[in-house]
Amino acid sequence: MPDSAEEIEQRLAALRAEVRQATAAGDWPRVRVLRAQQKALDEAWEAALQELAPPQVPAPREPSSLLPLREQVHGALTLLTVPAAPRLIAQVYNACFGGEVNSAKLTSLRRDEERSFRPAPFARPYYLCAALAADRFAPVRGLLAVSTWPLEQRIIGALSPRVDFLTAAVRIAEHVDRLPDTDRATARLLWLFAENIPGAADGIGSAKPEAVKRAAEAELQTHQPVDRSHREAAAARARAQLDDADQLFGVNLKAVPNTGT
Repeated sequence: MPDSAEEIEQRLAALRAEVRQATAAGDWPRVRVLRAQQKALDEAWEAALQELAPPQVPAPREPSSLLPLREQVHGALTLLTVPAAPRLIAQVYNACFGGEVNSAKLTSLRRDEERSFRPAPFARPYYLCAALAADRFAPVRGLLAVSTWPLEQRIIGALSPRVDFLTAAVRIAEHVDRLPDTDRATARLLWLFAENIPGAADGIGSAKPEAVKRAAEAELQTHQPVDRSHREAAAARARAQLDDADQLFGVNLKAVPNTGT
């Protein structure tokens, strides 16, 4: 019987402690082994989390508005599976889960999460964290991600914005295709993706989920392999250079005195 999400969370907490101990001791071979185990557990946690969700049914409209803001954001990001800007997060949640999220309320959310994390690391099952620039690991302005995602999923390289857009389009198309009926809000959301993907729209202001998914996946075949290799290389560097907090929230770049840079 697969482990529950709670059991996996307990194992992850213990494993992170081992990673910190091995890092402090300079035992890099063990760190690499533990990191691989951590990645596998992260994937298992995501799978266990999906098992908890009602299949193929969006959250009820009225109760969803009672959820805390961070849970609403987590729900939208989990559906998208890629870092996203507050405006898109609000659009996705409002259309797919029947909420009333105001994107302006999301602007300080990442900072609040970081302030919660630093005095008590990993005290929560997940944190809403930053997407990291692949070159210097600074937080990418305006993009939110989920701490339980593999680091490669949160790294943003040159091709990543397009790859993430296409990936999000596939996820939204799959979600809409599962719905028994498509309302105006979900149809509009699907169209927002379709109009920016060649071959996804029907030319009359509407789009079908299967067409959006097919067109997005066709373009992903061109960009995804190169993007994945860049992200994996950057993630490997980040794991070797950054502590847990900086891996989640990024490195704050500072000006060099008397240089203007």
